Amino acid sequence: MPQPPVRVGITAAAPYLIMWLAGVRHINLDKHCLETFGESDRNPLNPRAPHQRVTLRAEHPPLAWYLCALPHPWDWVANAHLAFEYAEGHQWQGPALVPGLRVTLENARPIFGWGEHSIPANAAHRQRYLYRTCRNWQFAWWLRTNRAAPDAPPPGQLPPPDPDAPQQLTFM
Repeated sequence: MPQPPVRVGITAAAPYLIMWLAGVRHINLDKHCLETFGESDRNPLNPRAPHQRVTLRAEHPPLAWYLCALPHPWDWVANAHLAFEYAEGHQWQGPALVPGLRVTLENARPIFGWGEHSIPANAAHRQRYLYRTCRNWQFAWWLRTNRAAPDAPPPGQLPPPDPDAPQQLTFM
């Protein structure tokens, strides 16, 4: 019997500049921002839509999914982030780290408790501002410590893409 899919509802109080949802299977701690998650599963989102729903397949789920939305005009404090994982039967609703972006989850639960404190004191790049303050990088370190997230394979050494997988859409 197949696992029920994850359903994600996103309600934005205002349009965003950028919004993406990545299924994280491995990490690259030599990069920050989206590149931290290597070649992740991508699900198309519209950063300007006030309401949207996404259905994520539950077969072979990633380590976690990660939602990131950057406001316009850009303001680091107002960046929205939410990490979540598959949890059949679980429901949750709340903000994505900041007010203004509300998320509902069905068959998933948010992952809390990560942040700058997740980065080991001796980690390469920890002293670099763009890495240390990058919430994606902070969460990647949490995944490494708590879920034994593997390193991303070098570019060009990934398996062929799944032709049935959703494709990335960018709205400009």
